[in-house]
Amino acid sequence: MKNTALIVFMFFIITSIFGQEPPTVTINFDNLPLKEALIKLETESGYQFYFQEDWFKELKSIDKNYQKTPLNEILEFLFEGTNLNFLIYNNAVIVTKNSLVYTQLPNNYFNEDRETDKAVVSDMEETDPDLEAPVLQKDYSSQSQGANKKFITIGKANIKNTQGPFEITGSVTDGITKRPVQDIVVSVKGRNTNAVTDDNGTYTLKLPKGTYVLVTKSLGFENTSQNIVVYGNGTLDFEVQESLTQLQEIVIESNKDDNIKETMIGITSIDVKEIKTIPLILGERDVLKVATTMPGVKTAGEGALGYNVRGGKTDQNLILFDNAVMYNPSHFFGIFSAINPFATGNVKIYKGSIPAEFGGRLSSVIDIETKESNTEKFSGEASIGPVTGNLTLETPIVKDKSSLMMGVRATYSDWLLKMVDEESVKNSEASFYDAVVKYNHQINENNDVKATMYLSNDQFSITSDSIFEYKNRLASLEWNHRFNDKNRGTFHLVNSQYKFNVSYENEFDGNFDYDYTINESQLKFNMKYLFSKAHKFDYGVSTKLYAVEPGQIKPLDENSTIEFKSIEKEQGLESAVYFSDLFEVNEKLSFDIGLRYSIYASLGSGTQNRYAPDQPISDESVVETISYGSNEVIETYSGFEPRVSFRYFLSPSLSLKGGYNRTIQYIHLLSSNTTMSPVDTWKLSDLNIKPQRAQQFSLGLFKNFGNDVYEASIDTYYKKMDDILDFKIGAELNLNENIETEVLQGEGRAYGIEFLLKKKSGQLNGWIGYSYSRSEIKLDSEFLTERVNNGEFFASNYDRPHDFNVVSNFRLTKRYSISMNFNYQTGRPITYPVGKFIFNGTEQVIYSDRNAERIPDYYRLDLGVNIEGNHKIKKFAHSFWNISVYNVLGRNNPYSVFFVNEQGSIKAYKTSIFAVPIPTITYNFKF
Repeated sequence: MKNTALIVFMFFIITSIFGQEPPTVTINFDNLPLKEALIKLETESGYQFYFQEDWFKELKSIDKNYQKTPLNEILEFLFEGTNLNFLIYNNAVIVTKNSLVYTQLPNNYFNEDRETDKAVVSDMEETDPDLEAPVLQKDYSSQSQGANKKFITIGKANIKNTQGPFEITGSVTDGITKRPVQDIVVSVKGRNTNAVTDDNGTYTLKLPKGTYVLVTKSLGFENTSQNIVVYGNGTLDFEVQESLTQLQEIVIESNKDDNIKETMIGITSIDVKEIKTIPLILGERDVLKVATTMPGVKTAGEGALGYNVRGGKTDQNLILFDNAVMYNPSHFFGIFSAINPFATGNVKIYKGSIPAEFGGRLSSVIDIETKESNTEKFSGEASIGPVTGNLTLETPIVKDKSSLMMGVRATYSDWLLKMVDEESVKNSEASFYDAVVKYNHQINENNDVKATMYLSNDQFSITSDSIFEYKNRLASLEWNHRFNDKNRGTFHLVNSQYKFNVSYENEFDGNFDYDYTINESQLKFNMKYLFSKAHKFDYGVSTKLYAVEPGQIKPLDENSTIEFKSIEKEQGLESAVYFSDLFEVNEKLSFDIGLRYSIYASLGSGTQNRYAPDQPISDESVVETISYGSNEVIETYSGFEPRVSFRYFLSPSLSLKGGYNRTIQYIHLLSSNTTMSPVDTWKLSDLNIKPQRAQQFSLGLFKNFGNDVYEASIDTYYKKMDDILDFKIGAELNLNENIETEVLQGEGRAYGIEFLLKKKSGQLNGWIGYSYSRSEIKLDSEFLTERVNNGEFFASNYDRPHDFNVVSNFRLTKRYSISMNFNYQTGRPITYPVGKFIFNGTEQVIYSDRNAERIPDYYRLDLGVNIEGNHKIKKFAHSFWNISVYNVLGRNNPYSVFFVNEQGSIKAYKTSIFAVPIPTITYNFKF
């Protein structure tokens, strides 16, 4: 055996050698490393092998047997998937690394005007048959250019491999944290070819054979470049370093062109790191509150739980936290969200086009991803505010491979309740905490796993004798596998649980304890296939099991007059299969075509009532009660959910987009309140309650100008909904065995137009958003008791037509800036008393049609001053101060209006959450 550099004399050979037949070999490879396999093959074949040892580090092992197989066939198998080639010559095997030996040269090869530095000899059609001496193709992998930048070879050199273009894929990671970096532009110097990294930091380029310079560019990271030689399909990864240039503060963007290039319509991306200067209540950096400043996302009022997206109910939003469903994303009566900003990486809100992989909700998907922790060194981030403290730590487990992130947030907020202008709230108590732990491990270049655990707990007492508690518990396991350069798969196993408890105890005899729990477990497998430049497929299957304990009430002691009561448990199985194709017709036109088919089964054990079809649904119209055994199918529902969107470039900076979605929702929130409550319960579709269904049409124009500094859009939509759940007047929802007798199902419609103008950089930056939208519902029936407002459309509880927001930041210096947040909304609907009459000697009140009136309009101005710490690189921590005033104008915005009959007179009262300016100082530091 001779381990040497490539032998020079191999290039000056008698041409007759190339006509000899290679020997046949019988050999067994028993899981041998490639180097040892070559040595064994050298012994068995009797041929001398020449190669460099360092070529075989970290290459595959061989486990295969051969019987009388030609030597060249064995070598082709051994070098498959590597960048190694070989030449069998005169009882010798010459191994080369991305260097080809040609037995023929093109005509005029020795002419003076030929390109002597050409990297790839691609035109071999015209050759001189008299020239058969082998010539080594020039290998650029060892050359350097500029600042000692070596060429990197992509793919494997192959004489037969002349087709193109070839696909180059790779990932971009932060050089310090080792986390994937999204929205990095990877461009080809001197060509109009580029790609942008996705949420996983990956990119894809198409290039023909040749030499190129790839460059990465991004705001906040230093530019990098790499010389490459493309021989075929392959991968190239980049590490980027954070730029020392001060970042702009309140920019919400994906990348500079994403708003016009993205095929889907109605998508908002929020980077948590870039919203820290927005003045919000009590200095909390709240990503979901920032989302409500964007057109199309609203709340029913200040301090309201849940979000209303494009006229939908709060239960119509699928809120995912690392793919696990979060049923209640709020803390502290809805004032704070339950999302730790220091542990959050990216947030995407799909309010127009919804990818086919998501289902189960009608209006939107709020996809929240936690960040991957630092695999390089120990780091952390913390904040101290007037009501909350937050600490997040990151530590490597195996350097550059695995790491652990731990975040915890808690409140010390009782002093704040004393400021609220409501006596019962002043005497109350409240506390909350949330904790998140995430482990990520890079097994190898093709496999990585991520595991997340999340817990939250809220406890409050509005009166001295009642204690309310509600909890979220989420667990998520994700395994990513790259099958090859074109196929990637992700396996998800997740579990979500939401529960609440109400405990009542006083000196009388009505003491009780009330519990409720909903649990959801899901399996999901998703595949991504880069079929071609024109087609990118996304497909998969999912199934989830719902387990609902609608509640039980039990006496706390033997003296209590409360009787034990428990509602039957519910089960449901929801499964789906989906497929989508991102189809690029040409440079101007692209489609995202998706199809989802879902099926739902309501499962026993339990009992269900059948009601007389010619009578209103009530306890008196029951004609049959049916019992079902454990896991027996009670009722099934299913349907196709097509999703189609398109993008067409009217000019390089102006695009037209449109979309159509159909969605089905098999679970319902039972709430007779105007706003969502922590003690609202969820109900599965069954024999008597149908799933909700919706169709949405969207159309919009998207424009960039001012060298992509400015971004503008106008977006319209129309949404039609069927079997929307509402409730009869005076409905009793908790612990009701026959809940179908208290609910109504009708039609819904929502429509609107949304405007957004955003300035993404400069001394002054921010955005202005405005939307005009309507949300209406129609409850009609042949039975008078099931008809509302004479069966006509009326405003829903969350219908707020005008919504106007201004969010801005003005940088005074590199360290000092001032920020502003202004919000105006139309008052939400309400039912007012409009008269009274005497009946049997008793005064009765006449009310208007449901939601025929409105409470006063809402507006609020917040101001903030932001102070960055000094920008010294070598110091333990980088600090940031936020000094803000919430509700600077002291506007007494009404949260609700209620009416009281006092001594024969009907009097109206209103309640407010924050009726005075709320100053806040928050200190943040990062190390």
